[in-house]
Amino acid sequence: MKIFLHRRGFIARIAALMVLPFVAQRRAFAQSEAVDSLIEKITGGAPLQRGRVKLEIPTLADNGNSVSLRVVVDSPMTPSNHVKSIHLIAPKNPRPGVASFFYGAGAGRPQISTRIRLSGSQGVIAVAVSACWDAS
Repeated sequence: MKIFLHRRGFIARIAALMVLPFVAQRRAFAQSEAVDSLIEKITGGAPLQRGRVKLEIPTLADNGNSVSLRVVVDSPMTPSNHVKSIHLIAPKNPRPGVASFFYGAGAGRPQISTRIRLSGSQGVIAVAVSACWDAS
């Protein structure tokens, strides 16, 4: 079996290989744009504060169809200072907004233990919105 490679076919294959990194880069940029707009929608544009939200998730899961995680938010849960909602975001999922949980002023400790489905290896983002501080 002989394989003939014409000049035009060779140039087309080389051009396709040169375009692939740009396509992958564009998809990553689109994912980050989607996540940024989702976080902005959740927080109302308020700046994020780090440190009050603790996300416990395994670094390596046996199966991406069911990944266990736990989120705990450091909040006094008083009527003037309580967690209003906790949002889970998985940037590489087809729909990055995985779950949202809402709390009232009389709710107990703001924590979640659940399982989520992840589309491949990725980081997960937990955002908590409070009545006192805007986001964390």
